Amino acid sequence: MKLGYRDGVLYDKNRSNWDANGSRPISWSLWYPAADEARESDATERSWFKKAAVARDAPIRPDARPNPLVLLSHGTGGSATGLEWLARRLADRGFAALGVNHHGNTGNEPYRAEGFACLWERAPDLSFMLDHGDDWLGDLSGHIDTSSVFAAGFSAGAYSVMLLLGAVAQFSQFEPPRMKPGGARGPREFPDLADHIPALLRTSDVFRDSWSRMSKSYRDDRIKAALLCAPGRSVLGFSEASLKAVDAPALILVGDADRAAPAEECSAWLHARLRHSTLKIFGGGLGHYVFVPEGTALGLAFAAELFTDPPGVSRAAVHDEIADLSARLFQDSAVKALA
Repeated sequence: MKLGYRDGVLYDKNRSNWDANGSRPISWSLWYPAADEARESDATERSWFKKAAVARDAPIRPDARPNPLVLLSHGTGGSATGLEWLARRLADRGFAALGVNHHGNTGNEPYRAEGFACLWERAPDLSFMLDHGDDWLGDLSGHIDTSSVFAAGFSAGAYSVMLLLGAVAQFSQFEPPRMKPGGARGPREFPDLADHIPALLRTSDVFRDSWSRMSKSYRDDRIKAALLCAPGRSVLGFSEASLKAVDAPALILVGDADRAAPAEECSAWLHARLRHSTLKIFGGGLGHYVFVPEGTALGLAFAAELFTDPPGVSRAAVHDEIADLSARLFQDSAVKALA
């Protein structure tokens, strides 16, 4: 099957960018089944990630029904292309997949402490894309279903997706009063994050406004089911009452050797509080980064730890299994929604 690809950027005029000089940018990438006559070209040049060839701006493959849409939310400091491995596999299975880059918290632009501290700003990025389908669908309108959709997220992306399902944050993971002496003061990509928050609260109107929205509900009832890959410790900040009220099914996946988001501490904790969740812990010594793409020679040269798995593990095979599990979850949920 040919893989269609489009990208662009929209601006949420109801939210400021972190510099307070314009609207919040939401850059996006869309993968979908392309028409047979589409012409693909290599997409891997100069990338750390292995990617499939894509047919840019190609027409969509004709189908009797609109393609179900899956929203994708990347890990902290990552990008939409970091979930290309899942997007293309979902497209092979008849879905369209739409990922966004979360402003200030994405490698597609300079990192901002604000973007790393205010993770709740990520969920409205995804709802915004559903609200403004006319601005990115173009000739794909009528071929992709934006009214009843699914979501998938990795690490901080799982946090974003949980907000869409109805989880409500009680506190932020790295706010200074919660810091333990000698404990981590930020994620791997922004290790001194907690040290920036007091100054931002004093000096940034945009940050204070966002901080005041920490415990707002970002539930979006258009999301019918979710895939949660290696949710991190940020989920421990959710209200347990809000988690118990989540009624959409969720599949939680994590590796048994995940040191960034230990299974028992994060995934199992979340699973125990969600009424309609399933937890699968992958054995074999799989770590946190099994949920990022396979690495190219360039990626292995610069960040081998992101792309190296235990001997005998095929990351591509793990990704195939994840795609099968998530497609089954989404298809089953779609059938139940129609019943």
